[in-house]
Amino acid sequence: MKQSIICLSIIALISGSAFSAKAQSGYHVTKTFHVASPGGWDYPASDPGSNKLYLSHGSQVNILDKTTGDSVGFIPNTTGVHGIAFVDDLGKGYTSNGRLNNVTVFDLKTSKILGQVATGKNPDWIMYDPFTKKIVTSNHTGGDLTVIDPATDQVVATISLNGAKLETVVSDLAGKLFVNAEDKNEIVVVDIVKYQVLSHWSLAPGESPTGLEIDVKTKRLFATCEKLLVIVDATNGKIVDKLPIGEGTDGVAFDPSTKLIFTANGEGTVTVVKEISKDEFTIIDNVVTKRGARTITIDTKTHTVFLPTADYEPLAADAPKNTRPKMVNGSFQVVVLEKK
Repeated sequence: MKQSIICLSIIALISGSAFSAKAQSGYHVTKTFHVASPGGWDYPASDPGSNKLYLSHGSQVNILDKTTGDSVGFIPNTTGVHGIAFVDDLGKGYTSNGRLNNVTVFDLKTSKILGQVATGKNPDWIMYDPFTKKIVTSNHTGGDLTVIDPATDQVVATISLNGAKLETVVSDLAGKLFVNAEDKNEIVVVDIVKYQVLSHWSLAPGESPTGLEIDVKTKRLFATCEKLLVIVDATNGKIVDKLPIGEGTDGVAFDPSTKLIFTANGEGTVTVVKEISKDEFTIIDNVVTKRGARTITIDTKTHTVFLPTADYEPLAADAPKNTRPKMVNGSFQVVVLEKK
């Protein structure tokens, strides 16, 4: 995912015809968790098997209590960490360490490091596929997928995607993976059983896809592109709908029980989309969050949404266009959205 902080305008409220919400989601910021350690961040992850929230953060992973925000541990030596995945049945967690070109394996109960597994270049997104019982990393600059058997923590396959800059990977829980290729503006379909590429689906007019989610019941994919959510039929690659979203998105979350899709927009909003049916989608809200909150995770049991961000120093009046604002040291935090 995008490790760098993009200079984004602060938008206090999005309104108008482009975001004509028919209803309010009820979500709003209820609390902010402050984390006193340095470094940038990428994807958070909510462990479905516990009350722990995992935060990729520079050279380590911070672990917080989801309810209180209290620190309950950390995973060290994960330089350039992008994401975290869980295999609750085995009691193991996995981190993708982009600058180390490896994965750290750790114990979910004790947070003790169990080992490392070498991957392709710059492992970015990491996920567990329950269908094949495999861990998969998308290697952003390596252009391939690394497949790991968590029973042995050995690499069992490397799947080439022709050098594409790879982002999020999701599974249909039936033998296929879908991968966002950021520089190709497409979704790549992979047979995770045979370890081979099946198809390339264009997301045009969507550009620079990063976040990706799936509704396995309706067989719909939700890809966040530049200012656009592209909804794709996961059976044939046809675009079902396109909806405007906020600027600077790098992640999306889906709640299967409420059928709500949340896009994390780095400008400081979350666009909330309702899946009414497999072919009907509507924007119901644009929740104000905080600038830089561009990645996201959701606890599907409590329906709580978490977005990491930080405070930034103001830019000089004569700063060149596209100058990146500097993060205020020690200001890393997590914005919490709840429906209350």
